[in-house]
Amino acid sequence: MTSPGRGAAVVTGAAGGLGRAVAAALHADGWSVLLTDLDPAAAAAAAVPFGGWSAALDVRDEAACAEIAATAASRDGLGLWVNNAGILVTGPSWQHDGPTRRRVLDVNALGAMNGTLAALAVMRDQGHGHVLNIVSLAGLIAAPGETVYAASKHALLAFSLGTLSDLRTAGYRRVHVSCLCPDGIWTPMLHDRLDDPGALASFTGSMLTSQRVAARAARLARRPRPVVSLPRWRGAQVRLLDALPRLAVALSPLVQAVGRAGQRRQSRRSTPPDRG
Repeated sequence: MTSPGRGAAVVTGAAGGLGRAVAAALHADGWSVLLTDLDPAAAAAAAVPFGGWSAALDVRDEAACAEIAATAASRDGLGLWVNNAGILVTGPSWQHDGPTRRRVLDVNALGAMNGTLAALAVMRDQGHGHVLNIVSLAGLIAAPGETVYAASKHALLAFSLGTLSDLRTAGYRRVHVSCLCPDGIWTPMLHDRLDDPGALASFTGSMLTSQRVAARAARLARRPRPVVSLPRWRGAQVRLLDALPRLAVALSPLVQAVGRAGQRRQSRRSTPPDRG
């Protein structure tokens, strides 16, 4: 179990959406939270209700991640690092040029790796700490229409679990790495894709709120586990399909039909999410 009294928590991509909700949940749970974002002004505004601690961070910058980890550690140690920053691109893989593919991998996979390793450099010296990576159900199965995004999340999941095994092999029992794999979250990122045929996979389940996912992240911060899916039944569903790739490919038209129905349902039922 990780105690909220063990130092500071860093959240990347925390200026809005899920990142800000995670920061709020951690703050309510007793953590001192450092909100980071590519946009320093937005991060500063988001941090006001939670103690006003914020910083600019481009997760693609390895040295900047190390500097943030050191800054957080200066406040009684670094207890938690949440890699939340991410970007979504949709459509068939051949529609994305090289710079777009690299940008997705640089942020979603390599950026999270930068944050993880910067945090672990501090946590290994401390002898305790927890890295929580926001992955996605797309990290558990190849999502049609979100192939480049899913590839980046698969990479992050494999890196996280392999790193956790490396820590245990090296004797670090109180340094943890966890992955949270939520279904589609009703944030501005998905609101802007209500008419996007490439994003159908994200609408095949019931939309989660940022607050629900953040609450699960806070619980996971208290009690680390290697992989947690939200909701649990969706995790079981996609893992079964992932184990049966021929069936998964054959069901792609059905997935698209369910996703289109989900987009229409979400358009009728929901108000736009807060963009602040």
